Amino acid sequence: MSDNAARPPRPVSLVTIVAIFGCFALFLILIRLAYNSKSPAYIPEDEVAEKLGADQQWNATPEARRTYLMELRSKQEKQATSYGWVDQKNGVVQLPVDRAMELVAHDYAPKQP
Repeated sequence: MSDNAARPPRPVSLVTIVAIFGCFALFLILIRLAYNSKSPAYIPEDEVAEKLGADQQWNATPEARRTYLMELRSKQEKQATSYGWVDQKNGVVQLPVDRAMELVAHDYAPKQP
């Protein structure tokens, strides 16, 4: 016969089980702390404007956000439909989107013999 007879499994000690559950609990606590640090506490809307910096005042009220968004969209529309210099020294220009697409299509069109 062989010397490697099947040994009965060793029982798991209570200390090992408690340690495993303790590590799992610590992991859950760390996850909970990380989640809570990312979600800010609720601030009433009337106090928001006071707590925001000058660069974030547009975010104070729904009306301010709406006004900021309308201004931003009009600025983007103007940029998308007008010509201008982005960097004149390096020769970088701003073109309307339609004209830029025409130029790209012309550059990549098959050459006529």
